[in-house]
Amino acid sequence: MRKLSIIPFALIAIFLIGFSCKKDASANTSGTSNVTVPAVYSKIYGATSITSDGTYIYIKTNGLPDHKSVYYSTSSSLYESYSGSTFGGNTFKKNPNTISSQNYTFKIPLNPKVASNHAATPLGPIGVSLNGVPFFNQYAGPNQPLTSEVVSFDKYYGHPQQSGQYHYHVEPLYLTTVKATKSSLLGFLLDGFPVYGPEENGKTVANSDLDAYHGHFSVTADYPNGIYHYHITDADPYINGSGFYGTAGTVSN
Repeated sequence: MRKLSIIPFALIAIFLIGFSCKKDASANTSGTSNVTVPAVYSKIYGATSITSDGTYIYIKTNGLPDHKSVYYSTSSSLYESYSGSTFGGNTFKKNPNTISSQNYTFKIPLNPKVASNHAATPLGPIGVSLNGVPFFNQYAGPNQPLTSEVVSFDKYYGHPQQSGQYHYHVEPLYLTTVKATKSSLLGFLLDGFPVYGPEENGKTVANSDLDAYHGHFSVTADYPNGIYHYHITDADPYINGSGFYGTAGTVSN
């Protein structure tokens, strides 16, 4: 009888040990699920972390460009003096701001879908580029064109706000001419749809090839089954058109 009474206690002990050692695969330290992140997001080399909860992708970046700029502090190894022309052939005029590190979290849909109501893009970050720098839209302020700001774009067509937030309104030249090509993936907007450069399948993309949101559906190197995606064009080099094609996620800083 004594041997029989030991067996249940041994089984209970094994059960308790197994239960206490079992790893919870439903969450990690970032608060998101241990869901496999699609490989395409690994191209965002400027991210400090990329995770997913199965519904959204969470991309964290410090927003610092990995290229030289006249807007870095002169003590930075990435500082580079610059003069001459900038976007649109304008004479470069430096604004008084200096690049500073940020703490962005871009929350974008894992499986983006067309929205029933296409929201306008807001001022501030509307997406994230491969080097972690945010994309901004084509306005300097509410209904204000970029006319007065384009002169302050550095050699790679970016500049910082007063708060030090460096960003691209137009084609990010460092990505399209140094790190990648003019037909490469450049990043993602907040609705989860990818952004590509001004060329596709060996030809220059024209505005007539795109819809009102500056995008279209086709096969890309990253999406062999096809996907809706945005394009920058030579005629209209802004990141976005008349709003988000899909439902936008959020960005915090």
